[in-house]
Amino acid sequence: MYDRQETPWKQVTLYLLSIAVLAICALIVRPFFVAIMGSIVLTVIVQRPYRWLSTKIRNSSLCAAVALVLIILIFVTPVYLLAQNLTEQAIDVVTALRSPDTQQKISDYFLRHPTFAARVNTITQSLDLQNTTRSVAAFLGSRFAGFIGQSFGAITQIVVMLFILFFLLRDHSLMLSFARSLLPLRDDESELLISRVGDTIYATALGRLAIAGIQGGLAGISYWVLGVPNHLFWAILTGAMAMVPAFGAFLVWVPIALYLGFTGHWGKAAMLAIWGGGVVSLIDNFMYPVLIGPRLQQHTVAVLLSILGGIALFGITGIVLGPVAFTLAVTLLEIWKKRSLQAA
Repeated sequence: MYDRQETPWKQVTLYLLSIAVLAICALIVRPFFVAIMGSIVLTVIVQRPYRWLSTKIRNSSLCAAVALVLIILIFVTPVYLLAQNLTEQAIDVVTALRSPDTQQKISDYFLRHPTFAARVNTITQSLDLQNTTRSVAAFLGSRFAGFIGQSFGAITQIVVMLFILFFLLRDHSLMLSFARSLLPLRDDESELLISRVGDTIYATALGRLAIAGIQGGLAGISYWVLGVPNHLFWAILTGAMAMVPAFGAFLVWVPIALYLGFTGHWGKAAMLAIWGGGVVSLIDNFMYPVLIGPRLQQHTVAVLLSILGGIALFGITGIVLGPVAFTLAVTLLEIWKKRSLQAA
């Protein structure tokens, strides 16, 4: 029988115990946070084709297993092979930048343009370039070595992600029902919140990825035509940076254009600048309203701030978590506004 006299201290104890247990659980799953987010994102992205597949395969476990195999073949395997190729290209780029031939070309350029060299020297007088270069090289080297050394950890994350993904696909409706039961909202409000979050994940992960892929492809074509070394690596890097809207791709093709100019190919540098500024970077403005705008329902400035802030706070998963946090905030404010109007 429920004892009303013991309610206050029992409730406080229950709250504190719940918070402590949830905090411990959060620390336990923290190493697999990327895997959890990856499985959630993939679940949202493949939800429509999975529903179609479930009409063909009635057994839920078999349907989830077939879907998982298809996801591995379509998504995971190509990404893994691409990451291997990207690592090899990155090694080639680092080797090329450290080669005496490249350094000699840059030195020759400064010798041919003493005025420009003098301006650069004036700007960098306050810097200890030798120590700075060594520090940057040591930092990049340690990061790259750490990336290689964490390959086993990456494989573990992929395995855990696929394991979670199987159950998210199989028990999707049950998990949504459980999430709705935990929300302190009415049924219509819970449905609105979950729908908005799903649309945000879909738009950010798939829409943003599609735009970034197109930008990377367009940039890669120009790199290949202009004879940029390791053009595939730079194309993929451009696409990865383009996940940050507005100026992400700009941070890659501009240094490449400067490199072409410093190595004596100012015509190619001008062509890349025109193509990068007029096509690669601007196409984001045209494709965003078509692919992302209708689902995300956020202003471009809000999207930019949410992605950049999310990356700063959560790392790579912040690309999705940042916009999701903004969507949650906006939706909850809308719910409060509707309740206030109804109460008035």
